[in-house]
Amino acid sequence: MTEQFEVEGWQAYRMNWRRPHRSLEPLDDEIEVIDRALDALVARGVLPHAHYDKASFAAHRRAVRERFDIPWTAISPRMQRLLYAINAITEPAVMVAVGIFCGNTFISNAGAAIGPGAVYEAERLVGLEIRPAEADRARRNVATMHRDGATVDILGEDGGPWLDTFQGTIDLLYLDADGPVGRGKSIYLDLLESGLHALDTGSLVLAHNSVNAAHQLSDYLDFVRTSDRFVESVNMVVDDQGLEVSKVG
Repeated sequence: MTEQFEVEGWQAYRMNWRRPHRSLEPLDDEIEVIDRALDALVARGVLPHAHYDKASFAAHRRAVRERFDIPWTAISPRMQRLLYAINAITEPAVMVAVGIFCGNTFISNAGAAIGPGAVYEAERLVGLEIRPAEADRARRNVATMHRDGATVDILGEDGGPWLDTFQGTIDLLYLDADGPVGRGKSIYLDLLESGLHALDTGSLVLAHNSVNAAHQLSDYLDFVRTSDRFVESVNMVVDDQGLEVSKVG
């Protein structure tokens, strides 16, 4: 059930977190890496196809660079493209991102539905950030994107309780939150369990930091890779952070 897609030389692909828009490789190389990553997800039945509009993604990236206040980020150019592409391909009607900091992780997912890179119409896009000041910054950032159509909520709330009480279906759940001191990324399993009731057949769960925080995510990774609720889980090692992509069965 579990597979790993690993790009040769990923250990050396590291960004300066304080320079979020700096290119790390030729654009054609970045595109080729993510094309192969998407093909791997198609081969495992996680994605229906690997095609996304690269010009729309370029418009999305340009808008983020020009409009967003990003003090720092671990979302590399490869990861930004991968997150956008997965959303563009699967077109989640309801996307929920937990732990969005300044909003960059949120828009990497939601940018396929709002802003100049939009390629489909979503119903609801939710970003959750527990720190009030960063939730405010994320709200300001996301407001710079045109968003007619979809309901967009940037909430300064704890993801666990919010997921516990959510009514409806979440088509794509993105996890990138940090817990209290000593817990770090280990809260992913708690968050997943809180939102499990809202995941339906075909829903995707994306967990950032599957590489650099693998030791903290051991319980989470074991669950998505062995639970009967998931039919596939693929570790996408495209940079030194990684992304676990899991599909509900």
